[in-house]
Amino acid sequence: MDAFRTVQCGRSYTEAPADRMGVQLCALHEEHFTAPDDHQCSTLKAEISISMLYFSSSVRLTSSLRRYISVQRLPNSCSLLQQHRHSSTAVNKTTASYSYVIVGAGSAGCVLANRLSENASDSVLLLEAGPKDKQLGSTRLSWKIHMPAALTYNLCDDKYNWFYHTLPQTHMDDRVMYWPRGRVWGGSSSLNAMVYIRGHAEDYNRWQSEGAEGWDYDHCLPYFRKAQMHELGADRYRGGDGPLHVTRGKTSHPLHHAFIEAGQQAGYPFTDDMNGFQQEGVGWMDMTIHRGKRWSTASAYLRPALSRPNLRTEVRCMVTRILFDGMRARGVEYQQDGQTKKVFADKEVILSGGAINSPQLLLLSGVGNADELRKHDIPIIQHVPGVGCNLQDHLEIYVQHRCTQPITLYKAQKPFHMVKIGLEWLLRFTGYGATAHLESGGFIRSRPGVPHPDIQFHFLPSQVIDHGRVKSKIEAFQVHVGPIRSTSVGWLKLKSRDPFAHPIIQPNYLSNDTDMLEFRQCIKLTREIFAQKAFDPFRGPEVQPGPAVQSDAEIDAFVRQKADSAYHPSCTCKMGSASDSMAVVDPALRVHGLQGLRVVDASVMPSMLSGNLNAPTIMIAEKAADVIKGIPSLHDPGVPVYQPVTIEMQR
Repeated sequence: MDAFRTVQCGRSYTEAPADRMGVQLCALHEEHFTAPDDHQCSTLKAEISISMLYFSSSVRLTSSLRRYISVQRLPNSCSLLQQHRHSSTAVNKTTASYSYVIVGAGSAGCVLANRLSENASDSVLLLEAGPKDKQLGSTRLSWKIHMPAALTYNLCDDKYNWFYHTLPQTHMDDRVMYWPRGRVWGGSSSLNAMVYIRGHAEDYNRWQSEGAEGWDYDHCLPYFRKAQMHELGADRYRGGDGPLHVTRGKTSHPLHHAFIEAGQQAGYPFTDDMNGFQQEGVGWMDMTIHRGKRWSTASAYLRPALSRPNLRTEVRCMVTRILFDGMRARGVEYQQDGQTKKVFADKEVILSGGAINSPQLLLLSGVGNADELRKHDIPIIQHVPGVGCNLQDHLEIYVQHRCTQPITLYKAQKPFHMVKIGLEWLLRFTGYGATAHLESGGFIRSRPGVPHPDIQFHFLPSQVIDHGRVKSKIEAFQVHVGPIRSTSVGWLKLKSRDPFAHPIIQPNYLSNDTDMLEFRQCIKLTREIFAQKAFDPFRGPEVQPGPAVQSDAEIDAFVRQKADSAYHPSCTCKMGSASDSMAVVDPALRVHGLQGLRVVDASVMPSMLSGNLNAPTIMIAEKAADVIKGIPSLHDPGVPVYQPVTIEMQR
């Protein structure tokens, strides 16, 4: 090709004309065409496959040749014409090209945009379906994102939110569950509760045993440190000079102190860093808040890199399919401002849309279970049956008590006080607006024999109703509690081939008896903590589940009626070895059977982690960036990790 020219920070090119074989095929006439023998058949199919890549979509074939092509199936039961129309990168106009095209400016995509653009010789395009996270470049004008206490606003509408819903859940009284996911710069790190939790060391060692070679704790911890700048300083577990600011709560609320003290009175240890040596116990939680503002990956990674000439971003663009040249990803097609556009990647296309959008885009592009793709008449590029399978999420439930003292956040939610809190934050970035108020929590084991914590607490000095969509009605406090290694596994599938249609989401919540057993323990153990002496000055009647709920059957019914998603979907493009038929990506996060295509986000997790997912997703992207750039993985062997004295007792 001789039509290459520079376009902004990428390249552009025009495809070469059809080659000799293509011209010969165009010249075939019906009366001269006879079907080839078996040997000629295989040769011709190979030649046609290559030649058709240079055909214009307007090429007309004779009826005999069309009949022949329709009978002689290409691999994966995709006709030659179907595969050409679906996967060819041929264009008739100048089209931009970059070294890397990243789909999704969320928790992982912002990290990759920063790290991959560090090399000035590589150009990077970052595509985001939603808008920027600032209006007119102002944090204050975008206070619903950047004020930590305002987090429920964006959980309750679809301005920055995909606003997904599941199928009715058979084991949860046929309830349809609400799943907010970020659609904005920063992704869900611009919507979440800003809790920074890494999970347990054994989660990553389990990943290694499940086929994610090189993703054990020794290889992941250094990337947690690389990402982090903890206000308490660096040590063997914490980072001190990374872009992601991590802090502790500043309110020193008496109810947080009561929760931590009550946990210890109930027999659980205090942990001074649940992301460090010892996860197990109760203590103060880390948060991605910096100087009173949400510190999303857009703030930590993307904005500092925007001045680089080799990084370009596009917003409000919906990627509709991946463009393939044979088995190699060459670019993507997307809709923006009512126009269909294409862009190409010289090195790689990287999907960072998250556990719902990444598998959905693969399926729309012909990568997934062949039988499912045929149902939607989607030409098959590669049969990868695990795409959209292995869906896992955390469920949680609220245990609530009235508070006998007027010290909860109930008054702060009254209009007059909200104005005062808002003005203080707008002027100084301080006060009750500068925290999400989930400042204390803990991890405990549900029963004897469990080697590391499988229950998580988030304590809140307030009452939450229906994801915050209903205002608190009383002075109350609550704990969000739930099992963190549930065994129920679900899936997602396409509703149609329309890329704007939400996929069908089936998490299969509580489909395993073990999950309900663990939820019973969650309720019982939480009640035990709230019954401790530390809560005597504050404890009023139990609001939820309520004193009438006591037996196992009553607790089970309460869980089915009231448990909700903790917003942690994952594992739908799971990482694993080539021998695992359900693995979607290999340990380098390359899609099995394809070239030039990776997935980097929470969907690649082989199994659920014991904690929140934002920090691990950032770690995955940091580690993936080194893999993509060919840099040897960081490694810190032999880091000590707390082990309980005995697992024969629950605590």
